[in-house]
Amino acid sequence: MPRHALLRRPALTALAATATLTLAACGASDAGAGTTTSAADAESCPGEVLDVVASVSQWGSIVEQLGGDCTNVTTVLASSAVDPHDYEATAADIAAFTDAELVVLNGADYDHWAADAVATLDPAPAVVDAAEVVGIEGEEHAEEEGEHAEEEGEHAEEGHGHGGVNPHLWYSPEYVQTVAGAVTEQLSELSPDAADHFAEQAEAWEADLQPYLDELESLQSSAAGRSYAATESVFQYTAEAIGLTDATPEGYRDAASNETDPAPGDVAAFEAALTDGSVDVLVYNSQTEGSVPEQLRAAAETAGVPVVEVTESAPDGEPSFVSWQLDQLQQLSNALGGGQ
Repeated sequence: MPRHALLRRPALTALAATATLTLAACGASDAGAGTTTSAADAESCPGEVLDVVASVSQWGSIVEQLGGDCTNVTTVLASSAVDPHDYEATAADIAAFTDAELVVLNGADYDHWAADAVATLDPAPAVVDAAEVVGIEGEEHAEEEGEHAEEEGEHAEEGHGHGGVNPHLWYSPEYVQTVAGAVTEQLSELSPDAADHFAEQAEAWEADLQPYLDELESLQSSAAGRSYAATESVFQYTAEAIGLTDATPEGYRDAASNETDPAPGDVAAFEAALTDGSVDVLVYNSQTEGSVPEQLRAAAETAGVPVVEVTESAPDGEPSFVSWQLDQLQQLSNALGGGQ
C-alpha cells in the first residue's frame, strides 16, 4: 500500500501499525496547512513593497529574512503537520498566488500543487524555482525527455515518488545560498528602489548563516571515515556536505525515495547493517509515521548505534532556519563524538 494512502485515510491508522513493512509519508496531511503571512513595514521600505508567496516553510522563513521591511511574505504550508507531497491547494491558496508578484517554489515535484497553481495564472508572477536555480530536474521535467522518464512519471503519479531526485534541497548548504541569491536578485529587479535594502538583508542573512556553516565545517573532521544510514533521504545533502558515507542498503534507499514499501530483504539488510558495525549513526526522520522506521530505530538502539533525529520541515515555533539546522547538527556532532 502506498505510504500517502495511509495518511489520506486516518481510519487505516490502526491497520497500518500492524503492517511490519509499512512506511508512512514524510508528514501527516490531514491537518490544516497553517498558512502564515509576515507583514512589511511600508514606512521603512525605500521602494515598492512586494507581495511574495512561498509554497513551503523551509523557504518561507528564508524569504522573510531576505525581504525585510519591503515584503509581505505568505507561506502556504507553514505547519510541520502537513505533507507537501499530498497537499491540495485550497481556494484561499490560489488567491494568495494570484496576488503574488513573486512566488518561491521548491520544485523537483516536491510542491507540484503550487507549481500547478502558478501555471494557471495570467499574468504570471515572477518565480524562483529552487530546483531550477540549482539545476535539478523533477519528474515533470524528466517526462519530456523520453519514454523512460514518462514511465517514471506514471509510477510517481501512483506513489508520489521523486523519480530518483532528492527534493529536500534546503538541506544542502550550497543550494540554500544559491537560492537565497536568486531570491535577492529577483526582489531587487521587482523593486529597484529597494535594491540597497535587499542587499543589506542578504548580508545580514549571510551573517546569521555563518554559525551553521561553521558547524558543518567542524563536523567534517569527525565525519571523516564514518558512515550513516537513514530512514529517509531528507538529510542526504547535509551528510554529503560533511563527508559522511551513506551505508543505507540500496534497495531500502530506493524504496524510500520513491515512497514505496521496501522488500522484507531490504529491511533485513538494514537491520544487519545496524548490528554488524557497518553504520556509525542512524538518521531518523521524526516526522515520519510508520512501523518500519520505528522498527529500524529500535534495532539501532539495541545495537548501540546513536540515533540523530531530523525533521523534514522546521518544528512549529522554531525561530529560524539556522537554529533548526544547528540543533540537528549539534545532535550529529554528539553522536559522532565531536561534542564530547
